[in-house]
Amino acid sequence: MGNAHLQALSIHPVKAFRSLPLREVVVEPWGPAGDRRWMLVDDGGRVVTQRRHPRLALAAAELLPGGGVRLSVPGAEPVTAHVPAPGATVPVELFGDKVEAVLAEDGAVHAWCSAHLGVPVRLVHLDDPATRRPVDPAFALPGETVTFADGYPLLLTTTASLDALNSLIAAGDHAAEGPLPMNRFRPNVVVEGTEPWEEERWTRVTVGEVAFRVAKPSGRCVVTTTDQETGRRGKEPLRSLAARQRTAGEVVFGQNLVPLSPGTIRVGDPVEAA
Repeated sequence: MGNAHLQALSIHPVKAFRSLPLREVVVEPWGPAGDRRWMLVDDGGRVVTQRRHPRLALAAAELLPGGGVRLSVPGAEPVTAHVPAPGATVPVELFGDKVEAVLAEDGAVHAWCSAHLGVPVRLVHLDDPATRRPVDPAFALPGETVTFADGYPLLLTTTASLDALNSLIAAGDHAAEGPLPMNRFRPNVVVEGTEPWEEERWTRVTVGEVAFRVAKPSGRCVVTTTDQETGRRGKEPLRSLAARQRTAGEVVFGQNLVPLSPGTIRVGDPVEAA
């Protein structure tokens, strides 16, 4: 993989909203700066994602200086959520994790998000990513933390594996759904210049000046079947991924990473792996 490089870079300022492409990003111990520091919760404090609400794929979040976000959806006036002042936290639940977060201060923001989804939701902010949520201890080193990402600081995918997967889809029963774009998998870093599925053997990755350890493969869910432009769902890629693996357990695509050092990564950076 001598010519491997960082082909694309994205963050998700609000969890489950559409991705925000970037040219460079600062990597913090808990992930890319600005990635998934905000999320929606329901009346019970449980995370709200595209799993139940594919319409979230239509919502965009622009990251503002200081960490605020400007939210937009087709057909509605945008709304801005500023980072709330330090204060009382509320308990929220994220895939079994109990996390303390801070409610957005402007009630109009909660109303705007609720109107888009058609159900009551609230927007919350992760005020202290260094302490609030540890990485899954089964795959973590002491002291590692994560934001509102599904479980790990960064997600890596490769263009070669997507090309291989799209070939499988083209040969299957739902060929009309392909080829799928990379945004179905919502990665932070996309690597070009590898062999298909090569990343499944990696244990360590260096992107430019920043080193990462590979925590575990990324288990995939129904969100990957959601068209990120329309919110419509199909059968792929889960059908083809499951057929390829032919093993019990979760269907996977891509690798979850944990930073070993801080620094800045940029599109075009060389990538080395072992």
